[in-house]
Amino acid sequence: MRPITFVLAGLALAVVAKIGVTLMDEPGFSSAGADGNTPFVSAASAAATDAESAAPAPDPKVCKAPEELLASIQQERELLEAQKEQHAKREAELDLTAETLEVEQQRLADLKTELEALLDKVKAAHTADVDRLVALYRNMKPKDAAAIMNDLDIEVSVMVLGTMNERDAAPIMAALTPVRARAISQIILERSKLPGDQRLDDIKL
Repeated sequence: MRPITFVLAGLALAVVAKIGVTLMDEPGFSSAGADGNTPFVSAASAAATDAESAAPAPDPKVCKAPEELLASIQQERELLEAQKEQHAKREAELDLTAETLEVEQQRLADLKTELEALLDKVKAAHTADVDRLVALYRNMKPKDAAAIMNDLDIEVSVMVLGTMNERDAAPIMAALTPVRARAISQIILERSKLPGDQRLDDIKL
């Protein structure tokens, strides 16, 4: 290689070295800071610190919201359970009342049946007694029957003469006193009317 070539190469190296020294001496272009970090690392750390300081602090209410929601759900669940128990209790009471009412209705139905049977028995006995009494007066002589009926209770006389057929009752009615015969005739006539239409106040016995 020629000497001129060596000279040019040396000059080029010197220029490059000078430029490098100049750049190193510039502020902000040092290879490391005072803490040993590079400028790029320091800038990143500063940016991260600023981001952390700018981030909002967590809200305590936000953290408590799920707990309050769970408590509200639990309260609603307990309320529903209480209402369910109250509803079941009311249904049980209604069922008991319905059973009691059914038993009472059955008892009343049985009592009604017994009363109807008793009334039928009494009615049958009364009818049998009236029939025997009618037969007794029918077999008497009209004058004898009339003599008894003149002093007999007016209701009994009406019942007997009203039950007899006309052929048997006519001779007895003819043998009664006129006042008694008129009273019995009026009562027999009025008893077929409604209670409000009956005129029994002016009857003379």
